[in-house]
Amino acid sequence: MKSRTILTLLLPDVHLLDLAGADQVFLEAKDFGLPLRIEYCGTGGRLESSSGLAIAQMKGFWNFDLGPDDFLFIPGAALDTILSGRIPREKALWKWLRLQHGKGVTLCSVCSGAFLLGRAGLLDGIQCTTHWKRTGELQQLFPAAKVREEVLFTEDANIYTSAGVASGIDLALALVARLKSEEMAYRVARELVVYQRRQGHDTQQSAFIDYRQHMSVVIHGVQDYIREHIHQKITLDVLAEVACMSARNLTRVFRQVTGTTINRYITLVRKDILRKMESSHQYSRKQMAARCGLKSERQVIRLMQRQAV
Repeated sequence: MKSRTILTLLLPDVHLLDLAGADQVFLEAKDFGLPLRIEYCGTGGRLESSSGLAIAQMKGFWNFDLGPDDFLFIPGAALDTILSGRIPREKALWKWLRLQHGKGVTLCSVCSGAFLLGRAGLLDGIQCTTHWKRTGELQQLFPAAKVREEVLFTEDANIYTSAGVASGIDLALALVARLKSEEMAYRVARELVVYQRRQGHDTQQSAFIDYRQHMSVVIHGVQDYIREHIHQKITLDVLAEVACMSARNLTRVFRQVTGTTINRYITLVRKDILRKMESSHQYSRKQMAARCGLKSERQVIRLMQRQAV
């Protein structure tokens, strides 16, 4: 898998959580094997965060030339700094942002970072969002933008914008899912002890996310075992051994913390994997059956045709 660059642009008066939240997601994903090159740039010279923490001099943005497989993250900063013209080399920065976007680089803003994109002329005709307190102001300042309210993040024309603070984590997790898989995004979210939330317009549910928004280490272990051994016959007795519980107690606890039964969860995992294999057009029905622990092609067809389980 080709390595991609995640370049984070730090503005003066940057909000530390906007920076650190998404950054930690990518660092964890890199530890899980996602080939990422994580870089940072600034606007020249020493800068301070909005809380006063000084950040040493970094490479200027003009030293970076990204490609269509790369991502540029723009954490939020104090809004008056972005709007007041106090950002060093501001016009050169706008031109550079437009150049990167024109080459196919994916631009991602957190919170007030959307206002920088607006000032660079990149939000015209684009669906976008920002912190709920600032959506009206974003629309007023950039009337050609299509500002959306009450969403975690948006994506339009290779530009992502997020609502702010923790939603930058949601956006970063969504990008990990896009680059690798929902399963890796879940693993990263679990490592960070955060919930992985999804956009409201997502049409496809995932067993790797649904029914895993709980903190039971034991049940997470059972769910991991199911996913890793879905090609085998999985019995309640085996799962009880994994959980170090009686079968009866596991059945009760699993339903209590996940809201569904073990059998239904196994079926959902199988359907999730079958959907992905079917959409890739690389597997025969026989191969799909073998990879999901099913006995025949007929079982694959029957399971895929079921609307609810």
